[in-house]
Amino acid sequence: MTEPAVVANRKVARWEAASEWPLTITAITFLAAYAWPILDSSLTGGWKQLCTAVDLIAWLIFVLDYGARLVLADRRWHYWSRHLLDLAVVALPILRPMRLLRLVMLLKALNRGATNSLRGRIAVYVAGGTALLLFCGSLAIMDAERGHGGTIQSFPDALWWAVVTISTVGYGDMYPVTGQGRAVAVGLMLGGVALLASSPPRSPAG
Repeated sequence: MTEPAVVANRKVARWEAASEWPLTITAITFLAAYAWPILDSSLTGGWKQLCTAVDLIAWLIFVLDYGARLVLADRRWHYWSRHLLDLAVVALPILRPMRLLRLVMLLKALNRGATNSLRGRIAVYVAGGTALLLFCGSLAIMDAERGHGGTIQSFPDALWWAVVTISTVGYGDMYPVTGQGRAVAVGLMLGGVALLASSPPRSPAG
């Protein structure tokens, strides 16, 4: 690797280190703004507008972060091709179910912020990632299904459905009836498989 490339990579690494906690706070704030209107159906218009504004600000912050990393990278085309999921986080803000892609930032921060021990990384990544995926899947399916006459009409129902779906038990007592709900189901299934597949490997015994 040439010296300019090393310097560019160091610039990206320094930016990512400096922006890790701000992005984590942004992702958590976005999660709260996304969840509040879904969990509280009596929320007034003013509070809903505030949640929408927080959503927009979070998106702008992620756009700024992605743009900064792309500018700092020496091989921009290579960096772009290796970070397509990050691009999706900022490129799909108008598709309501896709807004949850922004929480990829939170999941990545959980993984980076884990302890230096391999066992610690596995425990934090799997536990935090699974809990986040279940919560977000529950919110997304409730948002898609509520008011459409299906079996998922409350958050406890949505959470039960998410647990059953991600664990591949599949009781069938609750299921999505809308196209958006079925898309969420597919995403939850794939997300669960990807989460387990991307967990750090265990160290050899002994």
